[in-house]
Amino acid sequence: MSKRQQIIEATLKLLIEKGVHNTPVSAIAKEAGTGMGTIYNYFPDKDALINEIYVDIKNKEENTFLALSTEQPIKTQFEVYYTALIDFFIKNPSYFNFMEQLQASPIITIGSRNAGYKAVLPVTDLLQKGKEKRIIKPIETDELLQFIGGSVFSYLRWYFKQANTNASTNSNQLQMVWDAIKT
Repeated sequence: MSKRQQIIEATLKLLIEKGVHNTPVSAIAKEAGTGMGTIYNYFPDKDALINEIYVDIKNKEENTFLALSTEQPIKTQFEVYYTALIDFFIKNPSYFNFMEQLQASPIITIGSRNAGYKAVLPVTDLLQKGKEKRIIKPIETDELLQFIGGSVFSYLRWYFKQANTNASTNSNQLQMVWDAIKT
């Protein structure tokens, strides 16, 4: 693993454990097994490092949606998207914890948010096509994304606290969200 990646991994770990304000660069350096100067060789400050992690997670999230096929019905495409998003965060709980903690933070810059927005472009296209075909409610796409994202985060919070979730709970969540956005 490269020194840069060690710094990113250490930062992610500490941010989740201690929070943004309780994670100084000196603690990151210690966790990464490097000096503070090395961190500053890669990142101008802690906020830039946090933004790098945010964009990296959003890029990885985007890669999970490459399976969306426009040949499938809108509902099937939505099911693939929603299931892939839930699975992505279940397989990467540290990413979920980071995003939950920082998604609304002013630390995340407009540039990082715009880069992260690229991750949902296939979904915005899907929602737009669904609205044009009168399959999905004629609500602003950003509002639909906010609702869907809120349901994902709410479900994942519950999922990580439960010991007895199963495939039917995932299926139930998917069905409830689909029922809420379809016409």
